[in-house]
Amino acid sequence: MSDDVTPIVWMNDDAVRNPVLRLSEQDNVGVALRMLKVSEEINNISVAQAIPKGHKLALAAIPAGGRVLKYAQTIGIARNDIAAGEHIHTHNLDFQNNDAAHEFCSDIPEITLKPTDVFQGYQRGDGRTGTRNYIAVLSSVNCSATAVHHIVNSIGPDILAQYPNVDGIAAFTHGTGCGMATQGEGWDNLQRVLAGYATHPNIGGVLFVGLGCEASQIQSTLSEQSLSRGPLLCTMNIQTSGGHKKTVEQGHKHLMSMLPEVNKISRQTCPVSSLMLALQCGGSDAWSGITANPALGFASDLLVAQGGTAVLAETPEIYGAEHLLTRRAVDKSVAEHLMERIDWWQDYVARNNGSLDNNPSPGNKLGGLTTILEKSLGAVAKGGTSPLAGVYKYAQTVDRSGFVFMDSPGYDPASVTGQVAGGCNLVSFTTGRGSTFGCKPSPSLKIATNTDMYEQLEDDMDINAGTIVSDGDSVAKVGQQIYDKLISVASGEKTLSEQHGLGDNEFVPWQIGATM
Repeated sequence: MSDDVTPIVWMNDDAVRNPVLRLSEQDNVGVALRMLKVSEEINNISVAQAIPKGHKLALAAIPAGGRVLKYAQTIGIARNDIAAGEHIHTHNLDFQNNDAAHEFCSDIPEITLKPTDVFQGYQRGDGRTGTRNYIAVLSSVNCSATAVHHIVNSIGPDILAQYPNVDGIAAFTHGTGCGMATQGEGWDNLQRVLAGYATHPNIGGVLFVGLGCEASQIQSTLSEQSLSRGPLLCTMNIQTSGGHKKTVEQGHKHLMSMLPEVNKISRQTCPVSSLMLALQCGGSDAWSGITANPALGFASDLLVAQGGTAVLAETPEIYGAEHLLTRRAVDKSVAEHLMERIDWWQDYVARNNGSLDNNPSPGNKLGGLTTILEKSLGAVAKGGTSPLAGVYKYAQTVDRSGFVFMDSPGYDPASVTGQVAGGCNLVSFTTGRGSTFGCKPSPSLKIATNTDMYEQLEDDMDINAGTIVSDGDSVAKVGQQIYDKLISVASGEKTLSEQHGLGDNEFVPWQIGATM
């Protein structure tokens, strides 16, 4: 059996009725669609142990050291002899480093652009388009975080109600900004994040607040990132403003002067090509790679065909599947850049005495995932089938359309922070275990992978992709639902996380390097 086959995800009425789902003819495991009982006969296989829903059943005998295949790809190595009918999970499946062949640009898909769809968005002066219209108050350092929150809270709902075109005033505070080297990867990450939020198309006005003596000086950020002060980009420091109380008072005045200006812009008809979608998953389970992620991939392809941009991220969560992306790279340099990031992560975890297989999380494993290889093969499905047009550093401005990749950790808030800083004006978030993730300034659409969890957390899930298994819906049908919902959200419909007021605490710049 070869690892050189693109994963096949299929679903039909027979698959729904069958208690075990086999995703490819090459697979030697199947996914339990319900709890499997001991001695139950399934396709002439006797179930050896009780197997939880979503976990793996051995469909054939696998010798010790043999490859375990799912999605027609290796997800691990049998720790010992495994008989047909046995439960395959952490007790008998070992991780091994990905050894699949990394072909470059060998299977570049063809796409036909059909830019006809539109939405109602905020057209900015620089040509970019917002899906929301916020004022942002950014801290340069953690020392000014409380002042930032007090400034934001000084503008009550009665004042905001007078400015109907302003979606809100959001505080973006973080845990760094000082005690760090002023050069290197960690510094570059923070500066790109601050600049990316300050210039984001979903933000109409910005107030930077610092302490005054921090390493991350506001003036340095403005100079390095080519930002200029003005009526809609103001700065202040606590030390030069006269302390906390006076800082809050002055900050309040800055916001009051911005509100009328930011309110002048209103929604107008814009092409879908101006949408940039962050592809994200969190709290994944065995259904993620079968339902929600492929459906989101279908929606991603629809967006790319409209000339829009879809941004996949979380480098540790594509490890073991990166060879499927390098084949789709539009040129050799894109493929090489992706492999450079993979190599960086292998070195990074090694020097920190870790392993890329530390991901999946305990919750992922309870949901049926066993190794990072298995998780990654499901995660890359979010990227659909479009060509890989570019690879970007964390929080780097995404300057081309199509399907692209951004280097980031697998920790969702840090990853999404980078994608938003890069320009994403929408966030799509698939989840199997459940998540209440919200995101300002970009609305976050929550997509459930299974119907059980959707019904449990219905107040937080915008789309139920679990119907692909529970009701026999096609990936294309659910993918179209996701795409249509994204257009509605881009036009102003609030996601459930927005309705709940979530998204104020998910600003988490990725910290790399020593704290000194």
